[in-house]
Amino acid sequence: MECGGAVNSPGDAVGLSPAHLAAGGGQAFFLLWQLQTGVDVNQQDCFGETLIHKAARSGSMECLSLLVASDAKIDMCNKDGHTAEELALSCGFLDCARYLATVKLTQDTFSKAQSSLYGLRETAAGIKRGQCCQTIFNGKRRRSDAFV
Repeated sequence: MECGGAVNSPGDAVGLSPAHLAAGGGQAFFLLWQLQTGVDVNQQDCFGETLIHKAARSGSMECLSLLVASDAKIDMCNKDGHTAEELALSCGFLDCARYLATVKLTQDTFSKAQSSLYGLRETAAGIKRGQCCQTIFNGKRRRSDAFV
């Protein structure tokens, strides 16, 4: 890479950026520096692998945790159709595969909880505006027959 070059530019013919090399080599400090300069964490090389694929293939838990904290997409597939979790498992890095599986489960659970909360909020807003509940009339609650 030349001095003053773009952070996301591929450094060689196969599309490996310095960040790809850092993640693949388990160089967490250099990867952190690259992340701080604004590198695209989901940039793919010619094999369709992102930084998280490279870190999973090398078994670097430090690089994986940096990438997860930087909002890397952990469910992206490379050109062979493998996720980072599958690569870690096939390379024998069980702790990395478990970590990625746990993160994915947590993200999925959080996403489902967010969508449930959104629906609940919409229902509550509808009730407040008098659109969902028939006991509300012109923004005010009707009195029940017991209080008339």
